[in-house]
Amino acid sequence: MKDAKIHVYLMPGMAASSSIFEYLSLPADYFDLHRLDWVLPEKGDTLEQYADKMCTKVVHKNPVLIGVSFGGLLVQEMAKFISVQKIIIVSSIKMKSELPKKMLFARYTNIHKLLPTGLISNVELLAKYAFGETVTKRLVLYEKYLSVRDKSYVDWCIHQMVHWQQTEYPENLVHIHGEKDTVFPITNIKECLQVGNGTHTMIIHRAKWFNEHLPAIILE
Repeated sequence: MKDAKIHVYLMPGMAASSSIFEYLSLPADYFDLHRLDWVLPEKGDTLEQYADKMCTKVVHKNPVLIGVSFGGLLVQEMAKFISVQKIIIVSSIKMKSELPKKMLFARYTNIHKLLPTGLISNVELLAKYAFGETVTKRLVLYEKYLSVRDKSYVDWCIHQMVHWQQTEYPENLVHIHGEKDTVFPITNIKECLQVGNGTHTMIIHRAKWFNEHLPAIILE
């Protein structure tokens, strides 16, 4: 019997584990959710090469790819290697012009290489990098969500992000963005579905919104 369900693959953001999707729930009669997790890139990997390798973890044809933050860039690159039904990016960017000025500045100056990424074992600092939030009150929570604490990996992510060159995006891409995102400010984002009061971590804290709206977004 042919599988009539839509297979949805979920990619977390930089340094985050797939546990950020733990509150995401779509109707099981129609959707199967598959969580992806980061693996450490090999030395010299480009984002394109990494995306090609990550595609080997996608075992269903014509899936939906959902990527959060830097994971949103990755799923866009993955869709250049495999056929997908839809690409949905959350709290992310779809063109290099949507990068905030501080990241554009880093692209031309390489100042990001001076960031103290060797301190990423400090969860508070890592959360500031990955989520754009000060997390003192929710430290235990973020210790669970931020599981990838390898310096070379974080350096690689930051470098790939600030040097991303995409200038066009496919028609089957949907961009969901929070009005209060501090990592990628909404003022730089074009043509997106805005979530009122949504922050960079809304996939966690606004999971109810996604559970209510994602089925229609996927099917439309």
